Amino acid sequence: MNLLSRSEEIVLLAVRQLQDNAYGVTIRALVSEASGYPWSIGAVYAPLYRLERKGLARMVPGEPTPERGGRSKIYYTLTPEGKKALLRIKRVHDVLWGEAKPVQVDEM
Repeated sequence: MNLLSRSEEIVLLAVRQLQDNAYGVTIRALVSEASGYPWSIGAVYAPLYRLERKGLARMVPGEPTPERGGRSKIYYTLTPEGKKALLRIKRVHDVLWGEAKPVQVDEM
């Protein structure tokens, strides 16, 4: 089981929410809006790199665009393990908020 920091959890949730439009700028905007705190771009990319190393997210290069001088945007998607990690986190939150009964780890 991969343990996640709070920033990794928030960024991974943002990638899930943004789906095909999850790249640095949109992730930063969403997490800043949701948290009410202005995240720096570095505060977004550091957890993204860790999530990728843990196998919970992966980078997907987009098409080069003239607006970016021919460079590609780097998009992020959840891996199957990333989706499972989010479900485990949701389950923990549900239990701790009193909205579900505890389960054994091997039941997840």
